[in-house]
Amino acid sequence: MSLWTSTDAAAATGGRSTADWAAEGISIDTRTLRPGDLFVALKDARDGHDFVAQALEKGAAAALVSRIPEGVAPDAPLLVVPDVVGALEALGRAGRARTRARVLAITGSMGKTSTKDMAAAALAGQGRVHAAEASLNNHWGVPLTLARMPAETDWAILEIGMNHPGEIEPLARMARPHVAMITTVAAVHLEAFADVAAIAREKAAILAGLEPMGAAILPEDLPVTPLLRDAADAVGAVVVGFGAHGMAKPLSAEPADGATRVKARILGQTIQTTLASAGEHFVMNAVGVLAALEKLGADLPAAAAALADWRPYKGRGAVEQMGGVTLLDDSYNANPVSLAAGLATLAKLPAGRRVVILGDMLELGPDEIAIHRGIADWPALDDIAVVHACGPRMRHMFDALPPARRGLWSETAAELCDRAAELVQDGDVVFVKGSKFSRVASVVDAIRKSRQTPGVETRTA
Repeated sequence: MSLWTSTDAAAATGGRSTADWAAEGISIDTRTLRPGDLFVALKDARDGHDFVAQALEKGAAAALVSRIPEGVAPDAPLLVVPDVVGALEALGRAGRARTRARVLAITGSMGKTSTKDMAAAALAGQGRVHAAEASLNNHWGVPLTLARMPAETDWAILEIGMNHPGEIEPLARMARPHVAMITTVAAVHLEAFADVAAIAREKAAILAGLEPMGAAILPEDLPVTPLLRDAADAVGAVVVGFGAHGMAKPLSAEPADGATRVKARILGQTIQTTLASAGEHFVMNAVGVLAALEKLGADLPAAAAALADWRPYKGRGAVEQMGGVTLLDDSYNANPVSLAAGLATLAKLPAGRRVVILGDMLELGPDEIAIHRGIADWPALDDIAVVHACGPRMRHMFDALPPARRGLWSETAAELCDRAAELVQDGDVVFVKGSKFSRVASVVDAIRKSRQTPGVETRTA
């Protein structure tokens, strides 16, 4: 069965099809387009209309456009609409409306993608699962995920993110989840929000999209937990708290060769599972996921067993052996809370010498310099032998370190890459962390190359 036919898509969007077509998937990028996809000509850094001809040459079933692009025949298979983003949103709403899937939506200041992937892995074997790819969680990522959802889906796992106020609620109302989970609330995106309470209110907006009698899976023990609970009460949600004092809580977490054996109490049931990561924050999010899946209607023991097959994306907390060193690669993104969690994980790994490589953290608002400088005073750094850093913000942290702990600092990650062989030595346990745009992830690849080992088999976002 096709994902979308020209008739169905035209009805959903109010657009005009120039020919009959049937699409098996949806693509927004000609580099990853597969034959039979509907190509959506979004305008971002480049105008997708400039790539329609290429998409059709590569076998696209049709293209969703707001005009007939130059060089494309008028009788080419097109769905012409007034606005491409609006049409994609309409396809998303139609995709959600035609399925009887049980829907889980996840937001939070950290851990959205890994938590979404945990849920998808845990549901394996319990029906047809549709989950957002990579980190598709923004104003076009959510409708794209919904539009890609087959009508016969049993379980749908969505990720909803934000950078500014007012982004989450419309996406949540589009998704209409039966269960919504907030992983945590932390001081990120402070360039756009006055304080953490404002961030919490934005995260809580996911609850506005809940279906009647839906469930809210909320972190316990946060200063803003009462605010989240008030928002859940306002929409009549069933509330399940997860955390040390929640209805879903870890009972024990034992490290085991880069993995963690977990025992937890989930809504009255005691379960055991194994996580392919050593981080405590992964343990807590796994507990929340299992609570969410129980409220979604899944088989909890089966979900706990299947969760052992989850693997973190590259750069999101995987522990690997790499040419004589142990690497904790958490380089995909960073904020002070996730940095602290990563350092706590590092402290639990057996090591001859602990080495930290840090890149700048972004979107921390007017206090960003003080926040970076303050890292040097964290007790978590007391057991770190060497700290390397890159970026102008991390320079403030680096200069405040005791001289004995200072390794190398550079203005850019590329300069650290050039000196990769100097950063680590045999027997080290190395932790790498920084915001995505610091490009500190490139240092991981440079170290790997310098130690002449192939990449590990972890997924990339």
